[in-house]
Amino acid sequence: MVPVLREEAQVGVRTIETGRVRIIKSVREEEETVSRMLSRESAEVRRVPVNRVVTEPPQVREDGDTTIIPVIEEVLVVEKRLILREELHVTRVRTAEPFVQRVPLRTEEVRVERDQKLDPEHPGGA
Repeated sequence: MVPVLREEAQVGVRTIETGRVRIIKSVREEEETVSRMLSRESAEVRRVPVNRVVTEPPQVREDGDTTIIPVIEEVLVVEKRLILREELHVTRVRTAEPFVQRVPLRTEEVRVERDQKLDPEHPGGA
């Protein structure tokens, strides 16, 4: 038998630094004015005398933006009667007022710088 030689390949990996980058982040702040219309709602209460005899309590009712709430009173006479003494007329009043406020807004800016000494695309650090 004749000895036969056999070659084998070995593949390996090694890390080679080819470049470096530096990331520079800065924050820029600007003020921006925001303007919005804000709504507000309130109620006005007006007492309206009625003084009318009724047979049963009236229901709460709406008249546009006004809610009418009956106020009754039992009055003792020879017989019992319901007397509508007054109504409460509650009217919603809406107002609008401007709202202005200065608000700081931030913007981040990033600059990337490459280390030219290790960059293979720019040999010699140029």
